[in-house]
Amino acid sequence: MKRRTLTAIDVGTTKIATIIASTDDAGHTRVIGVGITPSNGMQKGMVVNIKEAAEAIRTSVKRAELASGHKVESAYVGVTGRHVTSVNNRGAIAITRNDRLVRPEDLKRVMKCAQNIEVPAERRLLHVIPRGYAVDGQTGVENPVGMHGQRLDVETHIITGAVTSVQNLVKCVRGIGIDVEDLVLEPIASAEAVLTEEEKQRGVILADIGGGTTDIAVFRDGSIWHTSVLPVAGNQLTRDVAIGLGLPFDIAEEMKKRYGSVMPVYDSKRQAPEEISQDGHGVSYQDLCDIIRARVEEMIRLIMLELPRAEYQKLVPSGLVFTGGSSNLSGLEMMARDMIGLPVRVGAPTNFPGITESLRDPAYATAVGILLWAIRQDIKPVWQRRKLFNFNVIRMVFRLANLFNRK
Repeated sequence: MKRRTLTAIDVGTTKIATIIASTDDAGHTRVIGVGITPSNGMQKGMVVNIKEAAEAIRTSVKRAELASGHKVESAYVGVTGRHVTSVNNRGAIAITRNDRLVRPEDLKRVMKCAQNIEVPAERRLLHVIPRGYAVDGQTGVENPVGMHGQRLDVETHIITGAVTSVQNLVKCVRGIGIDVEDLVLEPIASAEAVLTEEEKQRGVILADIGGGTTDIAVFRDGSIWHTSVLPVAGNQLTRDVAIGLGLPFDIAEEMKKRYGSVMPVYDSKRQAPEEISQDGHGVSYQDLCDIIRARVEEMIRLIMLELPRAEYQKLVPSGLVFTGGSSNLSGLEMMARDMIGLPVRVGAPTNFPGITESLRDPAYATAVGILLWAIRQDIKPVWQRRKLFNFNVIRMVFRLANLFNRK
């Protein structure tokens, strides 16, 4: 049985995670290599220094290659940043053949119709995701191929990104000799790794709190309903601690990870330490928790503002699922549950066969999710595999640039 390798690269603000997996025609997949390195040249999910970012990606990929014994030639890459926007749009076509039978080419036509929206020259389509089909007015159709009808409708979720931001990220990956198979919006990837089908069906909001951004994905009726990216995340927590307590950033980050909590400590002063220290820097434990709690409260309010305030309990009865490295903060679930009055949990990738124990952590939800997305694309029929961003053009530009440089 023929085996193939797939590679996922999560280019984050604080870390780069590369996962290499082996898969076969029967759908059996196992992780064979992982490379985790600190990130450089990134800010709030976007490239700010191409040379530094490319070198950090190179180091992460090399570690994964060393562990797997496999040379990475192409990869699926996560994308995020404030430049990402989304909109829902509908498309409809007529089935004019005599048999009135919906065929795969009709799905291609109706999807093309749905993405016929005005996209500014400085933006590019990243994803056009079908949310649901309708045949002759019958809604809730998941796959209309083979059904009979005269009219086919589709509702799609369309995601766009700034051309320059996307090109800079692609350039970093291409610059180390790796082709980009496709770009995957990071909150959608994280959802692949941590959400259950029941949560997606009932309605749920996912908040991936990373280092530079908090990525939002809302699901309803089993499909994506809304996506967005908030420029507030773990680094802002650390910066508040550093400024509020007069600490170097690295010390503040370590204290946040080791001692930070959003739980009220007023009723447990006897158990809680009055003062904590790190590398010779002593601060009040109470002050540390108060600063973190204030910023996290603000973050949760911003997350919930992504939904119509009067309706969010009906829209997302499954509540809020946190993931990402910063979701490991002590007491986060309880505080969020008290604030929004809905179920809250912290999600980590657990249902992936062959995943290593080190990856069963919210911090690696995006990387694992990108890999799951890659596997899903790999098993799709050829007619369904469609890359919306024109990487062939980018490849040609790089080749021409190399030719001119040689001259």
